[in-house]
Amino acid sequence: MTTETSVIVVGAAVVRADTVLCARRSAPPRLAGKWEFPGGKVEPGETDSEAVVRECREELGVEVAVGARVGADARIDDRLVLRVYLARLLPDQPDPRPLEDHDLLSWVPRGNLLDLDWLTPDIPVVEELAATAW
Repeated sequence: MTTETSVIVVGAAVVRADTVLCARRSAPPRLAGKWEFPGGKVEPGETDSEAVVRECREELGVEVAVGARVGADARIDDRLVLRVYLARLLPDQPDPRPLEDHDLLSWVPRGNLLDLDWLTPDIPVVEELAATAW
């Protein structure tokens, strides 16, 4: 699904017990109020896993261990492709905080994930997470 001009955007499905950390967008205006997995673009020379760790540090103020990939590549637009990975907080981390691009974080029980108004590219992964124990 990716091409040479595709830019990979990673998302972190941070899990704790039977909940997933969900982030509500505050910007840009056309996305504000929609829910997503925290994350961002993979930088040149960076692996997907390294990008997940960096993005969680920048967006949430926490350190994570990256796990398995969830779902398939999802096209965001003609240039961006989303890949989501399971992640867990490392021991002794503070509570995640919305530091960039989000106004609210919520630990959502697996059974309630589909109740949120998700960004379209995230929905297949949300459906998979809601149906599968991790």
